[in-house]
Amino acid sequence: MNAPVPERSSKRARLGSLSVGDCLTLVPKLAKTGAFDLVYLDPPFDTRAHHGIRDGRGDRARGERAYKDSWGGVERFLAMLEPRLACVREAMSDRGSLFLHLDHRAVHEAKVLADRVFGRGGFRGEIVWLPGNGGRRRGGPSVTHQTILIYARGREMIWNDDDPALREPYAETSQRMHFNRLDGDGRRYRERTLGGKTYRYYADAGRRRGSVWADCPAMRANTPLLGEATGYPTQKPEALLERIVRAASLAGGRVLDPMCGSGTTLAVADRLGRHWAGVDVSARAVAIAAKRLGVAAPAITAA
Repeated sequence: MNAPVPERSSKRARLGSLSVGDCLTLVPKLAKTGAFDLVYLDPPFDTRAHHGIRDGRGDRARGERAYKDSWGGVERFLAMLEPRLACVREAMSDRGSLFLHLDHRAVHEAKVLADRVFGRGGFRGEIVWLPGNGGRRRGGPSVTHQTILIYARGREMIWNDDDPALREPYAETSQRMHFNRLDGDGRRYRERTLGGKTYRYYADAGRRRGSVWADCPAMRANTPLLGEATGYPTQKPEALLERIVRAASLAGGRVLDPMCGSGTTLAVADRLGRHWAGVDVSARAVAIAAKRLGVAAPAITAA
């Protein structure tokens, strides 16, 4: 069982590199220096829309298009995705995992695709993420969640199940009813006996977090009132990526984001003491990520 990993100081060591180009070409080159323990892949969602960049006030910047998310149908989208899934699988360590972030438009088809690439036994679960958006649809239930599919390359994957990021407080009623004993240090606990073995649970440790994550709102990444906002569209909140990085990698391990956008994964990995590599086909996205990370322009490697 892996111990919680302390955060790095605010002085970063710049533990990684950024590249402009297609991950299909660049990831095999990056893997030559070492396999990756965690891959977070947040591809386009096949929204059939053009996504623009916002300025510091939150307004759309004129002429600033981040990327075009239109593929001519889901089959073409999947045809783009499949070789890239195979590519990142080959770059993963034996205990490595892939977190594939999609929404309702293509996640079901992508699940079948990923089962083919990793094998059905490689599927380890899914996270239902609630960004906190309100419902808008009138003709049926609004889709207010996104899905993160988790795949392992080998038989085991790194999973720091005792990390505080994967714990949540017990319900108040449960704490009142069940946690009524004190140990020698004054910590409240309860005990349960199952199969002849007694297990002890401490109230202050919290319970293991489930698969629905509702406490990492997207607004933190998208409002100019908060420091992590870059104006890049579909930017994910650092709290979400911090939980993933803490859960599925170790200090000093290697983290890859092959479609890194504004660099949220990289910023979090750097802060938590992981080595990281980021790739994006958009030079504008990489420039935003570089500024966010404090990486000098020469550190950005063109394909």
